[in-house]
Amino acid sequence: MGKRKENSTNMLNEKLITEGCDLTYAVCKIGGRWKLLILCKLEEGKLRFGEIKKLIPYITERMLTLQLRELEKEGLVKRTVYAEVPPRVDYELSSIAKELIPIWSKLSSWGAKHKELISPAISQERQTQES
Repeated sequence: MGKRKENSTNMLNEKLITEGCDLTYAVCKIGGRWKLLILCKLEEGKLRFGEIKKLIPYITERMLTLQLRELEKEGLVKRTVYAEVPPRVDYELSSIAKELIPIWSKLSSWGAKHKELISPAISQERQTQES
């Protein structure tokens, strides 16, 4: 992902949206396809890049690298480089990210309930449209 221009419409919109609402700000920090999934995988403790990649097989190495960099920049992931040959790098949740664990657990429970509730309704709607 390249750098966005400081005065682009996208950047200006993001600033306006996130400055006005703390919830929107928080969602922007952990939103996207991969960030929350990466954070959830780090919930159990430190992982190396290859271990994260194995736990999320459909993410490309490039995307994983980019997402980890963003999460590190935002202070949600702590990256530790060990002076070894070959170099070893561990990733772990920062203390502020660990505060999110009960929140995403609750959100996961809500998602399961919603999926269960909405799936029969969607199936029934499709059957009605096919008839």
